[in-house]
Amino acid sequence: MNRGKVSQFMLEHFKHFNGATLVDAAKEYESQLESGNKMMITLAGAMSTAELGKSLAEMIRQDKVHIITCTGANLEEDVFNLVAHNHYKRIPNYRDLSPEQEKELLDNHFNRVTDTCIPEAEAMRAIEEHLYQEWKRADEKGESYLPHEYFYKILLSGELEHKYQINPKDSWLLAAAKKNIPIIVPGWEDSTCGNFFASYCIEGIIKPSTMKSGIQYMMYLASWYQKNTKNNGVGFFQIGGGIAGDFPICVVPMLHQDLELEHIPMWSYFCQISDSTTSYGSYSGAVPNEKITWGKLLPETPKFVIESDATIVAPLIFAYLLNW
Repeated sequence: MNRGKVSQFMLEHFKHFNGATLVDAAKEYESQLESGNKMMITLAGAMSTAELGKSLAEMIRQDKVHIITCTGANLEEDVFNLVAHNHYKRIPNYRDLSPEQEKELLDNHFNRVTDTCIPEAEAMRAIEEHLYQEWKRADEKGESYLPHEYFYKILLSGELEHKYQINPKDSWLLAAAKKNIPIIVPGWEDSTCGNFFASYCIEGIIKPSTMKSGIQYMMYLASWYQKNTKNNGVGFFQIGGGIAGDFPICVVPMLHQDLELEHIPMWSYFCQISDSTTSYGSYSGAVPNEKITWGKLLPETPKFVIESDATIVAPLIFAYLLNW
């Protein structure tokens, strides 16, 4: 295969340490796809605000990712960026901000994520009304949907198109909606839009049952995993740690140990990009071999940990897989 310039650079220069692991992980990811296996990608942190969609959306379009697990923040922040990008404020010297300067950002309705500030009115409140209409419509009909399904509805309806401030091809959630790939969003309540929904429930405007929960997500994932491992495997590509990684990887031991099902394959591949150091009791900092003891991986499962910044590593691995 004739490799693209970015891929050639990686092959030529990433020979040791985390660089070599990055290349090894990318090569094995490619081998997994070539053998017919599917791949889950998990998104922790603020990868949507980091604009990972610039590469992840194309991965989705080219069928190089088949299911995504993400935090509620990553679900909503891709749409925030889609409709409000021009209003974002970047603060390169964020490390030098005083508490008073941070308060000034709050007073001006900017919420900071490292070096990037999300504008409340143009991003969060602009999406709230669209979601509210879908929530209310479902509530009045006695219907119930998963959190990402409501986002799919407002994206596929076209009602947001006049608000787009980036090229829509760079929105990973829009790409996922068009492909209708499964998205798992554990702990969605821990998000801005989750707080919106909770407030409507507290006010008695919407019933909590209008939104399905993490239990339904786990039930869906259990069914999906069984269907998609009948003939091939499913790999696990984890960006960061936390609930986005821990929730979905547990589906395998649940199927084995709690449902006592036989012939359920372990995950066929595991790679984690993490800047967490190995520590006591940390899921994010746990080495892959610890997952063997929990019935998630086999001793022979290809395993990789790339200890680096995901905003650097993930686009490079995706570039390799996309032959950029």
